[in-house]
Amino acid sequence: MKTGRPSTDTFYTIEEKENREFSIRLQGRIDSRNATGILKALCDAMTRTPPALLTVDLDRVTYLDDFGVLVLFELKHLTEDARGTFRLANIRENAQGILEKVNFESRPKCQRTPPQRSFNLFLHLGESAIHLGVNIRFFISFLGSLLLSVVHVILHPRSLRLSDTITHMEKTGVGALPIVALISFLLGLIMAFMSALQLKQFGANIYVASLVAIAMVSELGPIMTAIIVAGRSGSAYAAEIGTMKINEEIDALFTMGFDPTVFLAVPRIFASVIVLPILTLFSNLFAIAGGLAVGVLLLNLTLTSYIVQTLESLSVVEVIWGLGKSVIFALLIAWIGCLRGFQAKGGATAVGNAATSAVVSSVFLIILFDSIFAVIRSYYGFFSIV
Repeated sequence: MKTGRPSTDTFYTIEEKENREFSIRLQGRIDSRNATGILKALCDAMTRTPPALLTVDLDRVTYLDDFGVLVLFELKHLTEDARGTFRLANIRENAQGILEKVNFESRPKCQRTPPQRSFNLFLHLGESAIHLGVNIRFFISFLGSLLLSVVHVILHPRSLRLSDTITHMEKTGVGALPIVALISFLLGLIMAFMSALQLKQFGANIYVASLVAIAMVSELGPIMTAIIVAGRSGSAYAAEIGTMKINEEIDALFTMGFDPTVFLAVPRIFASVIVLPILTLFSNLFAIAGGLAVGVLLLNLTLTSYIVQTLESLSVVEVIWGLGKSVIFALLIAWIGCLRGFQAKGGATAVGNAATSAVVSSVFLIILFDSIFAVIRSYYGFFSIV
């Protein structure tokens, strides 16, 4: 028989009988203060001689908390690992309550968390390459499906869900107008103020109007509006479709005979293409209004001279160029938003990831295509001069 006293109010005895039968009697409080000492002593004794039968007597246990239950769990699993039998005897009412709460009899053994794999550069590169290939394949597949759906809607106009298209136009356009107007006005004000600091030295204050108008109409107006819409509507498209994908609503549409691309993506595409150029026009107007405020209040320009200089510096080609870019940006935003929504897999986290990915991808493609347009325009200008 082996005895031990890990604390003044705790006592235990270990009695070994024939045929590897053990009897453990616990006495006093089995709590967080002494559970570690008891567990170490008991496990050491059981490890040297694996028990065929282990009986734990709880008759004199006055207090048992979750740490004490952990001691019993470890003894139980140690006995089961040795293909032995574990049982509790003389369980008091206070101990019985906490044992029932943790489902002591039916709870399976806790599994150890597998060790984290060490970083392998080649394995990481391979996984990234495979993931990229799968994404590219899905991109191309979805783009083809979207083009076929748009052609189908053009040939069969009644297949377009007009009410949904109008709803998306309202959310994308009317909902975004206040923030587009505010940001554009402040952007025009900043551009006018900063350019005036340099032009004022040469007495060329009047050219502030030209700088603000050309910069906003051909470049900053379309790109700033597109980025705002990507943050608002692109993420909303991804979140809405992603939620439907996770809730298996898209599978239900397919089962009922609906084409999910025509049903969900095409109305968003048409809404974005119609609304974004209009938002770009408003962005240009509010930016010019911001420049006008600086010109009239700080540069002593008259309202008429500022407006005349703005109209003289702009041309129909500049306006069409900016609106044409906004159409391309609208296609990119709606395509990426719907794409990320259809790609969503998993739970609520996947919806957030889809929305975030939609915004990041849309902004990247907007900047990329704007750079391509800038290169095309530079070559166009060069050839026109030649």
